[in-house]
Amino acid sequence: MDLKKTHAPVSTLTYDRNEIDATTENIYEAISVIAKRAEQINTDIRRELVDKLEEFATYNDSLEEIFENKEQIEVSKFYEKLPKPHALAVQEWLDDKIYYRNTDDDIKDA
Repeated sequence: MDLKKTHAPVSTLTYDRNEIDATTENIYEAISVIAKRAEQINTDIRRELVDKLEEFATYNDSLEEIFENKEQIEVSKFYEKLPKPHALAVQEWLDDKIYYRNTDDDIKDA
C-alpha cells in the first residue's frame, strides 16, 4: 500500500449514508467490512513503522543514556501525519477497492 498516494482525508468528514451502504444495501454490513479493513491497514502500518524504527535503533544497557535519534523522529512524524486507518478504509470502500463476500449467501446457494 502506497500511503503517499492516498486521497483519504486527514481530518474527520461526514459521509452520505447512501454512499456508504450503496453496494451492500445494509449500513451495518458496510461498516463491518470497513472496520475489518481498517484493522488490516492498522496492522500493516504498525508493522511497517516498527520495521523502519528498528533500522535506526541503538541498544544500550544503561537506562540513564537516552539518545534522540533524528531519523527515528522524522519517521515518527511522517506516520503521525498520515490519515487514520479508518479514513483509509472508508476511502477504499468508496473507491470500490475492497473485495468482500457474504458467506451466508454461499450457504443458502448450497
